Amino acid sequence: MEKEMLRGKVAIITGASYGMGQTMAELFAEEGAAVVLTARGQEKLDEVVQGIRAKGGRAVGVVADVCSTEDTQRVFETALREFGDVDILINNAGIGEQKMIDETDDDWMLLVMNTNLGGPMRYIREALKIFMPKNDGVIINISSVNGERPFCGATYTSTKGALNTLTKNVAMRLIDTNIRCNAVAPGATVTPAHIANKAGEQPGGAKMLEHSGHFVYFPGPECDPIDQAYACLFLASKMGRHVKGQVIQVCNGAFL
Repeated sequence: MEKEMLRGKVAIITGASYGMGQTMAELFAEEGAAVVLTARGQEKLDEVVQGIRAKGGRAVGVVADVCSTEDTQRVFETALREFGDVDILINNAGIGEQKMIDETDDDWMLLVMNTNLGGPMRYIREALKIFMPKNDGVIINISSVNGERPFCGATYTSTKGALNTLTKNVAMRLIDTNIRCNAVAPGATVTPAHIANKAGEQPGGAKMLEHSGHFVYFPGPECDPIDQAYACLFLASKMGRHVKGQVIQVCNGAFL
């Protein structure tokens, strides 16, 4: 594989203090990109940034909530101040949950919707202020197999289905440009969130898992975060230069 496929690029990655977001940030830094990472907690975010810098990478962290328009603008302002440009946006931040529709109240529904769908919309809107004048840029939304196979929480699955639709809508809007918008839809991936989910420790517990078990084929190994990061690297690099409006599922065949 060609080394440093993202040399000279600047990437913003939301929700990058652990799990898939952290792995994406580390891989992109190894491939030559300067990375701007967001998370809601300072301590873990600082650890990831310091780890990237210790390996010679360029990284900054911004404590930000994707539900905040002001925070979103501040993330992009930081990227421009520190690195002079933005080339790649990965919308990774989200809330996983297992609440069935009959136990979903309005406050929870609106919080998950605002995070999982409102967040990407805010970040895409802000990114296009930079991408459109230069007619170049990459947008990658981290969706889920739940966007097609809705077996987790009612609000979570609804937002991921909506995120898939948003991906195609944005790609249609940008079809005559050099700006690409795609999504990666992870299946079961060994992250803290997935481990908590299997243990019934996500909001809503494990009851929904009982209803969804027949819809999953799972004798093979689960994915690792690097598998999702590799899919993002494909889309962000010249390897994916003609891929637009696609939702690439990475699940080891468990959710066909």
